[in-house]
Amino acid sequence: MEVACPMIEEIVPNLYRMEIPLPRSPLKWVNSYVVRGEGRFLIVDTGFNLEECRNEMSANLLKLDVDLNKTDVFVTHFHVDHIGLVGTLATDNSKVYLNEEEACQMDSLRDGWANRWRRILDVYVANGFPVDDARISLESHPAQRYGLTRKVAFSIPREGDEIELGDFHFQCISTPGHSPGHMCLYEPNKKILVAGDHILSDITPNIAYWLEMDNPLNDYLTNLERVRALEVRIVLPGHRRLVHDLSKRVRELQEHHRDRLIEVLAALQDGAKTAFQVAPRVTWDVPFKRWQEFPPVQKWFAFSETLAHLRFLETNGKVRHEKENDKILYYLA
Repeated sequence: MEVACPMIEEIVPNLYRMEIPLPRSPLKWVNSYVVRGEGRFLIVDTGFNLEECRNEMSANLLKLDVDLNKTDVFVTHFHVDHIGLVGTLATDNSKVYLNEEEACQMDSLRDGWANRWRRILDVYVANGFPVDDARISLESHPAQRYGLTRKVAFSIPREGDEIELGDFHFQCISTPGHSPGHMCLYEPNKKILVAGDHILSDITPNIAYWLEMDNPLNDYLTNLERVRALEVRIVLPGHRRLVHDLSKRVRELQEHHRDRLIEVLAALQDGAKTAFQVAPRVTWDVPFKRWQEFPPVQKWFAFSETLAHLRFLETNGKVRHEKENDKILYYLA
């Protein structure tokens, strides 16, 4: 079935990519995928819980003749641009797949997000993020504004589980790093990897500090190697263009983080600093010349990634930290 619509692309027979807009986000859109089976459908990732996303999703599903009463949803990870519309799309007949780590967090924190944000705020402030700026960043954070609005009963996929739909036989591949429980889908016969935000084409996935992860960058780099070992013809990422050379893109992502680690170490050459003081000395792919020009949320993401890189360096014996006057300072080891 061919669909003459610029926002819908048929990748292989019965597998479609939809661009769901992400208003006011530098990501621009999320790639949502529809798989057509024999009398059943699977949607992979969804977009913000926002009117513009709902309207585009509804229009695309109508063009594809998708019956939501015969549709399941697979969420690669619980970031709001991927899970936000699940509450709108899922029916009583739907399975909603989400990895165990993040499904448990969603359930346990449903009534406790305020406490979680306070814990994160405490860590960020201790690492130098100005408290007023941190509060502003939190208030404008997409997770605060575009998430699920109703409880969803998740089905838990585990490493190696299979999801079969028509002639698609997807294997679940656990790839934590970008998020605590991120999961990809691999179709070995068609050599397709549905990668979520584990592999992106012309931007690099944000590897942030997580309360639940000891060393997220190490996990991410380890799982890059895992997927590189797969026989893949085409990668379906969560954002931007498709990837046709997995091995090359993995090398580029590894080099990116190697360069970023070098920049973090260089920032400490002239003395100890908080993570917030290190972040402006790192190169960020944003349209702003000075750190002071970064919007609050962009500062939040950059700072969090700086923390993850400092943690990686500390675990590998390159950096150490000490607490002084309620602030955490990082030193070259």
